[in-house]
Amino acid sequence: MKDHKYSRRKFIGKSLSLGSICFGGALLLGSSAFKSVAMGSNTRPDLSDDPASLKDNLIKPTPQDSTKQTKIDPCDDMTGVSPAELAKRKKLAYVNKSPIEDSHCSNCALYLPPGKGKSCGGCVLFKGPVRPTGYCAYWAPINN
Repeated sequence: MKDHKYSRRKFIGKSLSLGSICFGGALLLGSSAFKSVAMGSNTRPDLSDDPASLKDNLIKPTPQDSTKQTKIDPCDDMTGVSPAELAKRKKLAYVNKSPIEDSHCSNCALYLPPGKGKSCGGCVLFKGPVRPTGYCAYWAPINN
């Protein structure tokens, strides 16, 4: 009878190889799932075979929408603000209305008051319009 010994070295080598393959596959699947959630595509589109149902889900502009001019509040106009600056605003948790009664942009040391004839100020930390009633995580009281 032939003795088939399976060496410990081969066993450990095969176990590590299989473990590496499993870990790599899980890492690959996890990163693609994380990327889709980060990009905001965590919902599946309707993939039904009925083209009519796909058309119903699309938003169609009406002729009235194209002729209607909407007036944008200057404090909400982010024209010319780079995506990096918008991300910085979001990272600093800027909001248009302060959740804390006595802490708002107009009494913050980092607030830049609005120029003559303007309703919105600015901030030392990021670019773009800032409401006097706004707030961010870096609010600092004015020291007189």
